[in-house]
Formats: sequence, C-alpha cells, structure tokens
Amino acid sequence: MAKNEAVEAVAEETAVVPESYTTETPAAEVKTVKSRGPLTTPGAGLGRRKEAIARVRIKPGTGVITVNGRELAEYFPNKLHQQLITDPFTILELSNQYDVIARITGGGIAGQAGALRLGIARSLNEIDRDNNRPALKKAGFLKRDPRVIERKKAGLKKARKASQFSKR
Repeated sequence: MAKNEAVEAVAEETAVVPESYTTETPAAEVKTVKSRGPLTTPGAGLGRRKEAIARVRIKPGTGVITVNGRELAEYFPNKLHQQLITDPFTILELSNQYDVIARITGGGIAGQAGALRLGIARSLNEIDRDNNRPALKKAGFLKRDPRVIERKKAGLKKARKASQFSKR
C-alpha cells in the first residue's frame, strides 16, 4: 500500500497544469559585460594560413596598418584581401582605433591575408577577452584554417596522381 501512496503523490506533483501556454522560450540571463575602458593596451598575436605566418603587434592609434614596412593598400592591392584583413576591427566596431604592425613570411597573397586576419583577431582577443572574444568567435575569426597542401608521395607524380597504367 505504501508504494501506491508514493506513486499517487508523485502523480499529483507532476499533474500541475500551467495557466497559459506560449511558444516563446524564457529569456536567458543577460551576462553583464565590463565596459570598454580607454584603448591603451597593446597586444600581439600569431596567425597562420597554408604556408604563411604572420606576426602581428597592435597598439592604440589611428588605424594605420603596416605590413613588412609597407602600407596595407600597397602590399595587398586587392580590395577583397583588404576587407578580409580589416574584418575583425569592423565586427568589434574598433575601426581606426588601433595601429597594426605585421611581419609576414611564406605562402601566397591569399594565405598571407588569412594569416594576418587570424593574427589581428588573436591580438584583439588578448587585449580584452570579456568584450571581444564572443563576437570574434561567433564570426569564426579565432579558428585557424587547417587546410594545407598535401605532400607528394614516393612513386607518384604528385600527391595522388600516379603514372598511367599499362597492361602490357
């Protein structure tokens, strides 16, 4: 008999009917973020993409980007690459507030642009993790693109291309 009473008590607790139904999910708790103080902290980051390596230093300034001692527009004349590089600043609404000094080695133009973007994103993340990290992570700027060229295998012409098969 005690078992039936326990089952009935549980059934009564779970049988509570809500007064109204809604399709909306309850609002999540809003995380309080520390306000951004004055931009006085410098940062540094390393970015890699394909064979390119970018060592990046940023400091508060007027938005000048210098790559291997040259202006951004001179080093990367393609507007698409320029936009790719400045995307982390645009996402965080920090355009023209930091100067960037970068040293890039290896790879081609597209790989160097990707490496520079990752280096800038990592240095901005280092400066203010509380405010910058969620936006940079959501945009995918903190993830390294792992795709690299496959190595050539012994006995093949390229990484996967073999010589033509001859039956006789």
